[in-house]
Amino acid sequence: MPLDHRYRRLLLAYPRAYRRERGSEILGLLLDSAPPGRTRPTVREAADLIRGGLRCRLGRPASRTVGVWAALTALICGLFTASLAARLAWETSRPQPDRAEFTAVFTEAFPGHRLGDDVSTAPALFVYYNHPLRLSQWRGILLGDGGEYQEGSASGLTSGPMPVDQDRALATAVQRLEADGWQVYGPTSTVLQTCAAARCERTDEPVETTLVARRGDTVVRATFEDPDTYGSYLEVELQRATPPAVLPAAVLAGVVVGALAWLVFGWVSRRTQGRRGVPLLLGGVLVLWWAPALLAAPSLAGHHLDEPHPSWHPLWEWLGQPTLSLFLLVGLACSATLLAIALAPRREPRPLTVKPG
Repeated sequence: MPLDHRYRRLLLAYPRAYRRERGSEILGLLLDSAPPGRTRPTVREAADLIRGGLRCRLGRPASRTVGVWAALTALICGLFTASLAARLAWETSRPQPDRAEFTAVFTEAFPGHRLGDDVSTAPALFVYYNHPLRLSQWRGILLGDGGEYQEGSASGLTSGPMPVDQDRALATAVQRLEADGWQVYGPTSTVLQTCAAARCERTDEPVETTLVARRGDTVVRATFEDPDTYGSYLEVELQRATPPAVLPAAVLAGVVVGALAWLVFGWVSRRTQGRRGVPLLLGGVLVLWWAPALLAAPSLAGHHLDEPHPSWHPLWEWLGQPTLSLFLLVGLACSATLLAIALAPRREPRPLTVKPG
């Protein structure tokens, strides 16, 4: 391929209007500067042309921060789309465990322990107050109760007195689960703060011990609790692990939409250059979209460090969704306003006319 064709391909990084106006001039300069016999651009030339073209697409040449704004917009749009793709990919999972599967795992891991009659099963992969999500529940989702939208599970409590001490029950569970092919994660203990008075001794607080194991696409979580506080000494939960399709679907969707969001940002930036209020509106969109993620991510990171998680919390929870979904919707409304401003025809200034005499 001739050198000029390769340069023309790199010039596609620039906006079309800019290429029409100055593309031939830039191409001529590049060809005149190339030594005889060169057949392709150097790496440095290619990087400079791409970087310059992408910066040119953002417009606002006097702004030093427009690149940061574009990157933040592209990243958060990519993350939101990745979380949506992850949720759709979750549909490749098997249904949540039923009562028979839960009872079999409980009997396998905790022989001699009596399971109560109230075994709860999930009617869907993800539930809202243990019910499938319905459109009629939108008010609760938007007004701060979205955290109740979570992965379903089958769960049950023990009844009656504890047949053996907790250490022996834990050791037996670990031994039996590992023998049956489960990957067992070390038990973790948490001291529960049930007394807020200054005179309370930490040693008097109840201790909660959790055992987590995974086999295939199933995760079991067993929690030994204080029977005086909860009425049962053991709660067992069984649910599906994240399907393999979730990660590639999220990465692909996030990268593609993130790149498109960057291009759209550049187009809107060029179309709205010089219009009042646009930077303030864009700043509002970024605050509304980034604030929930910045609030949720540190909390979830600490939660993951405190106890084993063979299956991570879904991506949308790291973005503060749907708990703070009202922020997302208001941000979408503001971004739609920005698009409308960009689509509106621009008024060209009328030429001044000088009257004779």
